[in-house]
Amino acid sequence: MSQPGPLGGGGPLEDLLRNLARLLTSQGPLNWEIARQLAQWTAAEGEPEDNPDPIARVRLEELLRVADLHVSEATGLATTATGGLLSVAAVTRSDWALRTLEAWRPLLERLASSLGQPSSPADISELPSDDPMAKLLGNLPQAVAPLLLGMQAGSMVGHLAIRAMGQYDLPVPRPPSDELLFVPTTIDRFATDWSLPVNDVRLWVCLHEITHHAVLSRPHVRARLEELLTAYAGSFEPNGSALEDRLGGFDPTDLAALQETFSNPEVLLGELETTAQRELKVPLQALLAAIAGYVDHVMDVVGRRIIGAYGPLTEALRRRRLSEDEGTRFVGRLLGIELDGSVYERGAAFVRGVLERAGDDALSRLWHSERELPTPAEINAPGLWLARIDLPDS
Repeated sequence: MSQPGPLGGGGPLEDLLRNLARLLTSQGPLNWEIARQLAQWTAAEGEPEDNPDPIARVRLEELLRVADLHVSEATGLATTATGGLLSVAAVTRSDWALRTLEAWRPLLERLASSLGQPSSPADISELPSDDPMAKLLGNLPQAVAPLLLGMQAGSMVGHLAIRAMGQYDLPVPRPPSDELLFVPTTIDRFATDWSLPVNDVRLWVCLHEITHHAVLSRPHVRARLEELLTAYAGSFEPNGSALEDRLGGFDPTDLAALQETFSNPEVLLGELETTAQRELKVPLQALLAAIAGYVDHVMDVVGRRIIGAYGPLTEALRRRRLSEDEGTRFVGRLLGIELDGSVYERGAAFVRGVLERAGDDALSRLWHSERELPTPAEINAPGLWLARIDLPDS
């Protein structure tokens, strides 16, 4: 039997009109109550979730130790953020969604704050005095923004949770911690669906998570990525007229139309990126390409040694990550993280170019300091990066 919707009824928006006053009263630019409820309900796809299998968690802990040793040896990087030991947090999809919402809270609040008020509200005095619904809707363009942003944030994270195997399916920094999130049911289901050895898939995910954690735990990498993501999220120009048009033209009793409106990022964000966002995407995509190329290289070096089905497993997982889904579409629109094939190809070409010219020793310098982070031009021409990092500091 399906679970009740996030607002207490049989579907995600069934009680919206009945509870409209409560929904529209939000402290701050984003309605976190709605975000959490919708994220949890979307992640579970409206169905009850079993707790993670304790045996799967124990096996992940064992494989994490193996992966940690190999990644440390291959990268020379510290794999922990705090200097302690890595540990496994085996979670359900809905738990992953709630934890991710909280981890991304500063970024999502920056996004919501940048949108501000959609535009000047409609003049209520001009609305028909005998139409209370018209007067209510006349205030919606101004009042609905926190609700709408909460729903969009919750929907985005909930859809991501459906597919997530670990916490770094997307390379978004989280608060410093050495507890890594894993979703055992999703990992094991993928192994079953592709007829792959389940422990090989678990070990692959451990390698993937630890390598990302080692890179993103470098303070200067974390700071630069957070700077770019926050700047992108803060550079929206709200499309108030689009919101007013949408809210003024639908039947409030048509819940299907209401859900479509509230799940559409373009309502508040507009259809086009701003000039500032297009400019920010250049260094953001370059940094994401460097991270993706490096992680894939380490995975190839280590995985071929310790994972028996590494070839077919990697092909299946890399095809999966490039498949378009609603969660990644939201992330690309809201946060500017668009990890399409071109990003992975740029990263792979950069790493290959560095190795061909100067070998592993040069590549190991990639994350030493902020100075070694490649520029967008250097991602496309690794020889330029090698030449620059060999110059003495000015």
